[in-house]
Amino acid sequence: HTHIKMGVLSNKIDRKQLKAGDHIYSWRKAYLYAHHGIYVGEGTVIHFTAVRGTQTGTPTIVDNLFASSAPSFDTDIPCPRCSDCNQTMTDGVISSCLDCFLSGGELHLFEYGVSKIHFLAQARGGTCTLASSDPTQEVVTRALNLLENGFGDYHFFENNCEDFAVYCKTELVVRINSIVGGGGSGQVASYLAAVNCIGSLPLGFVKTSFYGRVLVHCGMYCIRRLVSDIGFRSGVTKVPVEKIHEMARWEN
Repeated sequence: HTHIKMGVLSNKIDRKQLKAGDHIYSWRKAYLYAHHGIYVGEGTVIHFTAVRGTQTGTPTIVDNLFASSAPSFDTDIPCPRCSDCNQTMTDGVISSCLDCFLSGGELHLFEYGVSKIHFLAQARGGTCTLASSDPTQEVVTRALNLLENGFGDYHFFENNCEDFAVYCKTELVVRINSIVGGGGSGQVASYLAAVNCIGSLPLGFVKTSFYGRVLVHCGMYCIRRLVSDIGFRSGVTKVPVEKIHEMARWEN
């Protein structure tokens, strides 16, 4: 189960390279964010999505912006292969054909077990992790189990499509103060790192040239991304898939 070595600037792959158990993603909304899923073979992808208005509680502005990660094809014309357009009327873990999953976007492969140098060389999060992937059959089995039992409520910061795919590949979730939860998404960590760096721009201790400040903040951005990676951070634990839908955090 090997792939051609991915590049630093792009993880784009050809469909012919796909293998069951692959964690794939496709960029949405002019590369604003990416939608993730697990390829299980025979042209089928299992992924976690939410349609605007279906989340429980009060959705945040970010949730409303990113919630519609489902395929964007005309829902009045069901896909002849998977009828995904009918499934997207409700949120949760769904099964789609590859075309519906990509929704017109390009195919990319999420990388596992990368080095720290490779991880930091990526300009954005949500493309790779230091964590190692489990064997293919375990990955596919988890995805199929969650397709049947669910992965809880979609939340951009705490429980999104990337969290779902990473869990399927690694069985890892974040534990904070003895409470098991989500929040391991690389693209979320990337956004938060960028916001933190922007917020710290006025700090008086950076009394160097413009290029010096840029270098400092680039370093801060990279470090914040690294310490948030599920393969690097502390407080990460393996949780059997049978227990996922029983977690109190994902009830109601």
